[in-house]
Amino acid sequence: QVQLVESGGGLVQAGGSLRLSCAASGRSFSRYTMAWFRQAPGKEREFVTTVNWLDGSTVYADSVKGRFTISRNNAKNAVYLQMDSLKPEDTAVYYCAADASARYSASRYSSDYAYWGQGTQVTVST
Repeated sequence: QVQLVESGGGLVQAGGSLRLSCAASGRSFSRYTMAWFRQAPGKEREFVTTVNWLDGSTVYADSVKGRFTISRNNAKNAVYLQMDSLKPEDTAVYYCAADASARYSASRYSSDYAYWGQGTQVTVST
């Protein structure tokens, strides 16, 4: 069983920055592909970014590419999301997710992630 706890959300003005953290339980964190998804009010949950367990490669949604950076610290069982140049359309609940299947390629699909955190609210004001 993997437990995920997000932190770092809040209210920020457009153009500002926030850093989200996700702390994970479990002895095999280094073998988990980790991802961030988000869900805005009235919208479906959408993929933001993922970092592969095997080689640390990353994938980003086009909407955040160049502004967001995912990173992980296996020694601390943690994954981070640095969000810069925030826009009002980034407002959403952000979820950390873990894929513990050790698949070779990271997935953009929420159904491939078995473990989820409770979410942290990010609000970007104009």
